[in-house]
Amino acid sequence: MRITPAELLPEVSMKAQRGRGPGGQNVNKVASCALATWNFEASTLLTAEQKARLREKLAHSLNSAGMLQLRSDEFRDLERNKARALEKMAARVVAALAVPKKRKPTKPTLASRIRRQETKVRRSQAKKMRRRPEDW
Repeated sequence: MRITPAELLPEVSMKAQRGRGPGGQNVNKVASCALATWNFEASTLLTAEQKARLREKLAHSLNSAGMLQLRSDEFRDLERNKARALEKMAARVVAALAVPKKRKPTKPTLASRIRRQETKVRRSQAKKMRRRPEDW
């Protein structure tokens, strides 16, 4: 499933706060950090199974109310930080919803079994040649 930042925008609430990023003295005066909060439990974009998967995979990013929370303070202005927070949130949600393919167990091929046996025989012969002649 592909979720874009534009689809998330109506459901995400943004809040400005003072950031930690670049900006010198300005960072102490201006609230340029964007804090994005998304209540994915009430979202219409996801199914119940997807919500359960997000709850499990993004447990470390959920606040005490069970909402997905993300901050961005990479840039000096609030608008770019808001856009970046949405991008990060969409990327994290898409990554959490990706279901890995099941691994199919495989068996060694005939050629690899023969190669393995031949190397064992060669190694055995090399070790045998190191022995004393009466031990043969």
